[in-house]
Amino acid sequence: MNGADCTFPYNWANLYNLIQTLLIFWLGHLVADFLLQSNSLITRKIKGHASGYLYHGLLHYLAIAIVMGLVAPSNLLHLRFHAILLALTVVHLFIDWCKLSLTKSGRIPDGILPFLVDQALHVVTIAIAVMVYVHAPLQEIWNAAQALQPYSTEALAVAVVYVATVFSGGYVLRYMMKPLLRDLPRVADETSEHLQNAGMYIGWLERTLILTAVIMRSPATIGLVLTAKSIVRYQEMKSGRFAEYFLIGTLLSIVLAIFGGIILLKVLHGTVDFTS
Repeated sequence: MNGADCTFPYNWANLYNLIQTLLIFWLGHLVADFLLQSNSLITRKIKGHASGYLYHGLLHYLAIAIVMGLVAPSNLLHLRFHAILLALTVVHLFIDWCKLSLTKSGRIPDGILPFLVDQALHVVTIAIAVMVYVHAPLQEIWNAAQALQPYSTEALAVAVVYVATVFSGGYVLRYMMKPLLRDLPRVADETSEHLQNAGMYIGWLERTLILTAVIMRSPATIGLVLTAKSIVRYQEMKSGRFAEYFLIGTLLSIVLAIFGGIILLKVLHGTVDFTS
């Protein structure tokens, strides 16, 4: 396909640059917000320590800059890129500060809905920043998403879905499971925090394996993951309340991983077909 096949007045090279830049910014954001943001850093932000916000802002700036440097290093030479990235980082920290301040004051709950709103605002600000950087109006972003074949950006799309499913998904599940965790009887030598952290790391591995199994079109692997996880928690499964917590959390995690796998099947193969 060449530029003559395009049904709207926009250069294909610009379309490629538009989608690529959007994925770069999103991947950097996901890495900084979920992979590199530790519990201690979140605690410092909640307590209002300026160092927590400054460190998180630095991670956000560097994560996007590093991904850009790996994919399109020439952009690092443009002062415009750094100015827009700096402005985006400041807006990012402001959104975080608003959410944490409202949560700390009790005006909004520390639950799944505020978390999703917070991430939606980040997604919107990233889209605006990219639109400004590549001089593309919102309509052209939509046209690009509809018209540009994803072959040249498959690696970035895979990275975005993996990070969003494995790490971001863990935060979503953690918020959703909080009400059940409060009513969960204590397991010997395990506090609720320890149980939650262990579940987080197991969930990362679980969603990675299941997402990969879906992409490889190997449903049997999902069964092996479930079997292994059940064996590990066999003793605790004797508790009815823990069994409910375990089952609900596991099923939600699996659904999330399968959904991410379906997205990647569509991106990589153009169809959702589980037969090899």
